[in-house]
Amino acid sequence: MEFIARATAVVGGAVALVRRIGAPGHQAMGPSPQIPEAKAQGIMTLKMPVARGWKEGHVPTCAPGLAVNAFATGLDHPRWIEVLPNGDVLVAESKEQAGPPRTLMDHAAQATMRRAKAIGDSANRVTLLRDANGDGVAEVQEVFVQDQNQPFGMALIGDRFYLGNTDGIVVFDYTPGATSLTGAGRKLVSFKPHGHWTRSLIASPDGTKVYAGVGSLSNIGDMGMEAEEGRAAIWELDVASEKARIFASGLRNAVGMAWEPATGTLWTVVNERDGLGDETPPDYLTSVRDGGFYGWPYSYWGGTVDDRVKQDPALVARAITPDYALGGHTASLGLCWMPAGTLPGFGEGMVIGQHGSWNRSKLSGYKLIFVPFANGAPAGPPRDILTGFLSPDEKLAYGRPVGVVVGADGRSLLMADDVGDVIWRVTGA
Repeated sequence: MEFIARATAVVGGAVALVRRIGAPGHQAMGPSPQIPEAKAQGIMTLKMPVARGWKEGHVPTCAPGLAVNAFATGLDHPRWIEVLPNGDVLVAESKEQAGPPRTLMDHAAQATMRRAKAIGDSANRVTLLRDANGDGVAEVQEVFVQDQNQPFGMALIGDRFYLGNTDGIVVFDYTPGATSLTGAGRKLVSFKPHGHWTRSLIASPDGTKVYAGVGSLSNIGDMGMEAEEGRAAIWELDVASEKARIFASGLRNAVGMAWEPATGTLWTVVNERDGLGDETPPDYLTSVRDGGFYGWPYSYWGGTVDDRVKQDPALVARAITPDYALGGHTASLGLCWMPAGTLPGFGEGMVIGQHGSWNRSKLSGYKLIFVPFANGAPAGPPRDILTGFLSPDEKLAYGRPVGVVVGADGRSLLMADDVGDVIWRVTGA
C-alpha cells in the first residue's frame, strides 16, 4: 500500500503539474461565479498533502484582531461538534472506512487518502469536553457514547439526543449534566452507508424536526441511480411521529447545515462533482427549499448539463441555482451561523470549515472562512478567519478544518481539525 501511495504521489504530481498549465487563474466564488467550461479529465487529478499535524508552539494563522488556542488535544480524528445548553462540548470522532477497491483508480485514491489520514480505523465514539473553570481549555474529557457506526451529526431536543451514524439516525435518553449516555439507542431512520458517509444533523428552531444530510454513493451516479435512491439529499425527521421524508434532493454531498435567523431559512454547504476541472463546478453555500432539486447528477449550477450522465431534461429544468459559490473542490464541510458581536471585526454571517481539496492541480480550501450576510442573504466576498493549515509547498497538511460552532460563551468559535486531532478555539485577541 505504501508503494502504491508513493507511486500515486509521483504520477499524481506529474498530472497535476501538467494540468496547472492553462488552469483558471481565479476561483469560482460568490453569487455570480465565473465557472470555466468543463473539461473531462479522464484520469482524475490526485493531489493531497501528507498529514503532518502540529508541532508544539505551532498554531493556525488568525485574521487580524483574533487569537487562537487549543481547546482540546489528543482526540482521534475529530469531525463534528455540538455545544450543549450547559456549555459541555461534544465531539464526534470518526473516519471513513474504505470498502474493497474495485479499480486501479480506487487503489490509488485509497492509498492517497491513507497518507492524508482521511481513511482508516474509526474511533466510532462521541467525546464530551468540559471547560469548568472557563479558561478556554477543556480540562474534562469523557467518553459520551461509543461503539457507534461512523458517528457524525448530533442534535439535542429536550431530553432526547439524536446521533447521525452513517447507517441512520439513533435517539438516546439524555440527562442534563451527564458526562455519558446510558442505555442503548433506538434507530429511527435507516440510511445507506458507504460513499459520502457523513450524516450531519440539525434540529429545527422549534424542536419539532431534525434534518440530516445524506451524500451520494458515487461521483455522478456511476453505479446507477437505483444505488443512489435516498441519497444526495437532505432528509427531514418529524420528532413526534418519527416519520422521515426527503426534504430536498439533487445535493451531491450536503454536509453542514445552519439556520439563518432573520428569515428562518435552512442553509447548507455542498461538495460538488469531480473530473471536470479545477474550478468546475464550484462547491457552494445555498438556501434549501422544501421539495427543491439542485441538479445532481444531471446538471450543476442550475441548468449546466453534465454530458457524462444519461440525462433527465425534466429534472434539469427544475434545477435550482445555488446562492453562493465557494470555489472548486474546497470540500466545504463545516457550517454555522455566527451572530454579530461573536468575533471583533466580523458582523453576522456564515462560518465555513473548508476541509481542502485532493483533486485539483493547485490545492484549495484548507481554511476557516466567513461569508457576511445582510437581509437574509450573502452580502460580500468571503473573509479568512483561520489559515496556515498547509505548508507553503502544499506537500504537508498540519491540519484540516471540519465542523465549526459558536462557543457556549457566545464570544468564540470552536473548530474541529481532523488531521491535527485538536479542537481550536478562536476569540478576539
